[in-house]
Amino acid sequence: MAKKNEQSSVDDALNQSEAFFMKYKKAIIAAVVAVVVIVVGGILYYNYVYVPEEEEASTALARGEQYMEMGDIEHALKGDGANYKGFVYIADKYSNTDAGNLANLYAGLCYAHLQTPDWKNALKYVKEFDTSDDMIISPASQMALGDIYANNNQLDEAVKSFKKAAEMADDEAADNLSTSIAPLALRKAGIILESQGKKEDAHELYTEIKKKYVTSTVYQDIDKYIERTAK
Repeated sequence: MAKKNEQSSVDDALNQSEAFFMKYKKAIIAAVVAVVVIVVGGILYYNYVYVPEEEEASTALARGEQYMEMGDIEHALKGDGANYKGFVYIADKYSNTDAGNLANLYAGLCYAHLQTPDWKNALKYVKEFDTSDDMIISPASQMALGDIYANNNQLDEAVKSFKKAAEMADDEAADNLSTSIAPLALRKAGIILESQGKKEDAHELYTEIKKKYVTSTVYQDIDKYIERTAK
């Protein structure tokens, strides 16, 4: 009897399930199709759109990097009138790629290093740069970001960038101690803090330089910074 009751319960459950499917089969099929379309569409987009665009953007970016290395900022930024169209173009055309994202940073740095710096556009492109992958940024570039923020009167952001540049430089240096970028970046941050009336915070950074970076050129005259911010 128990087995019959159990079988009857199973049959009822199956009948209910079948009835549910029949009632909502259109919605269920539509949902399944939608999931398949999304998954297949994502795969097709990655293989046939994203990957080729990433390769194109990376190739173009490499040409711009060559111009930067040669000190030809204008061509790096705006193109050479031939096959290379410049970081601004790459950042816009390939905005959904990693190379396009990096082009934003490069464009910002180029605007900052023009013969007559364009700080407004430098900031515009720096803000478009997604910093989620910090491994692609060098300490020197991070310090340049601080200069861009400072020249756009975004002083808090400038201090953050200088401190981060110092941290990155130390992390990459032998024995975790940079004798060039780190103390220079911290001094830049200290000077800005002084301009904001935050002498105590500035004093801490100058004291850190005095204790930690004794072989750096910044160390040689750090005492005057310490003295003027002492209580």
